[in-house]
Amino acid sequence: MEVVIIKKTKKEKMRLVLISVVLVSMFGVLINSVASDWLEIMDNNHQIKQLTEEYENMLAEEEKLKSDVTKLQDSDYIARYAKEKFLYSQDGDIILRMD
Repeated sequence: MEVVIIKKTKKEKMRLVLISVVLVSMFGVLINSVASDWLEIMDNNHQIKQLTEEYENMLAEEEKLKSDVTKLQDSDYIARYAKEKFLYSQDGDIILRMD
């Protein structure tokens, strides 16, 4: 059995180096692209959480304001509110403020 040693020419070595450089460059670009997309996804998820919390807070505020509007359409509530908040009284009323 004979061992054959194949010597590569300078042209073949340059071709292998060029192919290696191209493959490593493509791999680097791919990793960079995936990493930037992943960071953008993580940032978007964080922003979604913040906006969801803000939306829920606004919904709660809207419900409170709707309740206030309904209450302010009731004349008895307005009279009671004015008496309590601004110490408004009618003749014969006694006001006791408890803080």
